[in-house]
Amino acid sequence: MIELDPERNFAPEELNHIHIMGICGTGMAALAGMLQQQGYTITGSDNHVYPPMSDFLAELGIAVSDGYGAHNLTPHPDLVIVGNVITRVNPEAVALAELGLPYLSFPQALAQFFISSRSSLVVAGTHGKTTTCSLLATALFRAGLDPTFMIGGIIREFGGNFTIGEGKYFVAEGDEYDTAFFDKGSKFLHYQPKIAVITSIEFDHADIFADLDAIKRSFRKFIALIPEDGLLIANFDDANVRELAAAAVCRVQSYGLSSSCDWTITDIAMKDGLTLFTAHFQGKELGRLSVRLPGRHNCLNSLAVTAIMHHLGVAVSTISEGLSTFGGVKRRQEVRGIENGVTVIDDFAHHPTAVKETLDALRMAYPDQRLVVVFEPRTNTSRRSVFQEEYTRVFDQGDHIVLREPVPLANVEEDNQFSSLRLAEDLKVQRNLKAYAFKDTDEILAHLDMELKSGDVVAILSNGGFDNIHTRLLAQLKTHSPFT
Repeated sequence: MIELDPERNFAPEELNHIHIMGICGTGMAALAGMLQQQGYTITGSDNHVYPPMSDFLAELGIAVSDGYGAHNLTPHPDLVIVGNVITRVNPEAVALAELGLPYLSFPQALAQFFISSRSSLVVAGTHGKTTTCSLLATALFRAGLDPTFMIGGIIREFGGNFTIGEGKYFVAEGDEYDTAFFDKGSKFLHYQPKIAVITSIEFDHADIFADLDAIKRSFRKFIALIPEDGLLIANFDDANVRELAAAAVCRVQSYGLSSSCDWTITDIAMKDGLTLFTAHFQGKELGRLSVRLPGRHNCLNSLAVTAIMHHLGVAVSTISEGLSTFGGVKRRQEVRGIENGVTVIDDFAHHPTAVKETLDALRMAYPDQRLVVVFEPRTNTSRRSVFQEEYTRVFDQGDHIVLREPVPLANVEEDNQFSSLRLAEDLKVQRNLKAYAFKDTDEILAHLDMELKSGDVVAILSNGGFDNIHTRLLAQLKTHSPFT
């Protein structure tokens, strides 16, 4: 098989038509919109083109081919951007190799067209990237610094996940996942960090990382990219972050709950839908700040943003306004609706730590209401048995746990597959929780129809669409009043 020529891995100077393979991914569609705004003619291709991305791209007037093939490269584009979902045996990738057209990966394109001309602020870590990036972009915007950004979630402040601003800063979500089939290094290695945040380092992405040490190696490379005159803001509550930050050549500011950190917080409290906390820098009280998100982890995310803004010389009062007015990110503790007294919340959490932090936050936000948790293990990692035991310890804040059996992973032995049925039994026996496992979404909805009571809060946790369970549950609640 013909392989892509490394000599063709560049963007030509004469450039008008850019073709994007895998254009319907959230990041790829955003990149398409950004490039179109820059004046380029954009085309794209993907498998199973459907809303909402198909609608988004259609509104932009971008032509999208449903399915991959050599015909999508005629007429020949000046540049092809190859998405992470594309494999080397993809017929369009094979045609790209045969034609010898110039190509870039998604991270390379983002760096080439948008990051290289700006000062890069990168938020990396196993958890909290999207929320922290969104808080940072909003706070910079509120401070009049008009950043450019592209983030893996829809920010209410902007009604989208990207903006090309006039300011000098680019806010990047530093994903440790691999770049492309021709580049197995992490995406964030292309993002040229001047200031970086690392929120946490844990094992994840079992489909591409063999173990925690492999993830650490990637983060070490990322930290080494920060120049001497740059800044690393590191969560020292996390031992892995603390360990790797020691090798940084740049200045390091630590943050966390420990009083030994440069940045720390005290006196966390909930009031009128806000989470309030007092921020301290190097032992000095900076002020009382607030964010419209529940949970200790969101206070820490806000603290990391405060550290960046303070470093950039933004006044504390301006930082405070930016944090307090942040409207949230879709799919991060998002209230999808309230019907017949039942609140339905959508959240992206899937890693055990993220599940625990999310449920801790929701318990803080709804202390006197029954919390019903509906969890779909859907990622390549959560469908493996690697976290089978760890998941047993993260649902304690839930009053009623509902689990969907995962779709089995191909080419993974049965002993290495995750079992929701086993987790439900372990939650009952080991944690004394009410827990149930069901084979599909229809069974879950039938169970909830019999179980829910007015006043309940239903937290639906999944990194996917979960068969549109949120809308279906709200419609069901509307027609079937829950028990009181």
